[in-house]
Amino acid sequence: MRTVDVREFEGEFVLHYGTGQTRINAYTLASSLVAFADAIKEANSIVNPGFEVEIVVEAVGPGSFRTKIKTLYTGLDNLFTKENLKTIALNIMASYVFIHTLAPDTEINVTVDESQVIIEQGDKKIVIPKDVHDSMKEVEKSEKFRQDIGKAFTAIEKDKAISSFGIVRRMEDEEPDIKINREQFGLLSREIEFEDDTRELVEIAKLQMRRAILERTKRLWEFVWRGMKISAPVVDDKFYDDFFDHKIMIAPGDSLEVKLKIYQVKDPDTGIFTNQKYEVIEVMDHIPRMRQMTADI
Repeated sequence: MRTVDVREFEGEFVLHYGTGQTRINAYTLASSLVAFADAIKEANSIVNPGFEVEIVVEAVGPGSFRTKIKTLYTGLDNLFTKENLKTIALNIMASYVFIHTLAPDTEINVTVDESQVIIEQGDKKIVIPKDVHDSMKEVEKSEKFRQDIGKAFTAIEKDKAISSFGIVRRMEDEEPDIKINREQFGLLSREIEFEDDTRELVEIAKLQMRRAILERTKRLWEFVWRGMKISAPVVDDKFYDDFFDHKIMIAPGDSLEVKLKIYQVKDPDTGIFTNQKYEVIEVMDHIPRMRQMTADI
């Protein structure tokens, strides 16, 4: 299991733009860097009143395309000393990006103690110091912070040449410590609302049927989604029309490619959203079991 400790991102880190080449569109780079810098400044203004932070680009390097950014802190006047300074703006951003791009189709394990929060999902494990985690929960309430992160990921998402984005400790490291695939960009490019503790996501998903309810109803079908059992109603009227017109024949083991709406609720202690219920809002394709076997062969 790969373990990432965000304390290692305290003063600087490298932004990894996953492309098939060692160059990047200038507008993508400029727009995302400015937005990230604004988000870091906003985080700093919340946790460090009385201190300014400057974000500088120190180097660019290979590994798709990479750029290293660094924070420099200065006091606004003599009333403030270094003892009051919390150099955690980059840690906050890294933690926020990781938490808000956790995959909705994989179980999350969270351990909280007096000193740290440990989050595990799949083969990823991240350790967040308690002071950073608590500060992040305050910072993420800022609409400006969320908008700036959203602007950065919107700029990245618009560039079709970028397949992933990541944060890495050193320029020479091969793989990003925190990696976000393209299909996860939308989790941050659209603004996250914090007026309540729920949110809704829509994922394109391939669901294998275990139990079908072949009538127009809110009763729950049973599916397997990437090895995870879920229950969800199918609320797509066109799908039922096609079924009752015998355009679709359903059999055990068939799969559906669907737009899956995921309803998530936020844990008040960790700030992590976890899945509460599901709904199939559109059936895009019906995949008979025999067709799948033929494709596999």
